[in-house]
Amino acid sequence: MRKRLIYSGLAVVAAAAVAVGGVGFAANADDGVDASDSQTKIIGGVDADQDYSFMASMQGSDGSHRCGASLISPEWLIIAAHCVEGEDPSGYQFRLNTKTVSDGGEVVKPTEFVVHPDYSGGVDDLALVKLEAAAESAPVKLGSEASPGTKSRILGWGATNPDGSGAPETLQQLDTAVVESSKCTEIGEKDLCTDNPNGDSGACYGDSGGPQIVDDGSGGWVLIGATSRSGNGDPTCATGPSIYTNVTAYTDWINETTGA
Repeated sequence: MRKRLIYSGLAVVAAAAVAVGGVGFAANADDGVDASDSQTKIIGGVDADQDYSFMASMQGSDGSHRCGASLISPEWLIIAAHCVEGEDPSGYQFRLNTKTVSDGGEVVKPTEFVVHPDYSGGVDDLALVKLEAAAESAPVKLGSEASPGTKSRILGWGATNPDGSGAPETLQQLDTAVVESSKCTEIGEKDLCTDNPNGDSGACYGDSGGPQIVDDGSGGWVLIGATSRSGNGDPTCATGPSIYTNVTAYTDWINETTGA
């Protein structure tokens, strides 16, 4: 049975909580929720202390934030499949290279959403976004396989409160670490289980699709994961580890799709 993924409306969260295994962290642009309303931010994070040129906000035509994404080449973004499956690209835009979700940076238009062919509501939660024109912002490179203990950082404009309320205007960052897969439930072989620092910090609704990055050793960042879902099936955010799709495990599919 296909697992349902939860969006930002709290009534939807409450109704689906009993039935959900892995709870996705997407906000619903169709709800008309914008950055001034109760929506979605990394819990326990801090304002971004640097520019992340590759960081993108998937937004409705009215500017309402839905998911995060990462620019991996001038014409392609990578995102969680549950953010775009069944959606019409013409109804969305992506804001790149800004710390402010509603202003600044570069706005680009998508022409195609390419969902991974094996995605079925949980694992293989990955998709690519083809852009109408090449972005001017600098993309992020894909990293290498991350083993347990690898220090990482997550980015997003998701909810700041465990119940899914509180939306930041400023991009949030949180330092985390990859942990043993056994610490997450319903995790796939191509997923990364990532801790919830201090037991109360982590991704929440609206962070879906956003980057999990690691230091490249020379002052930059490389991409290892895309925010997918909770690691304990609890719709209350940050009560356990989170699951990130291991983008490095999909290099062949990414290269084949993008023509890299």
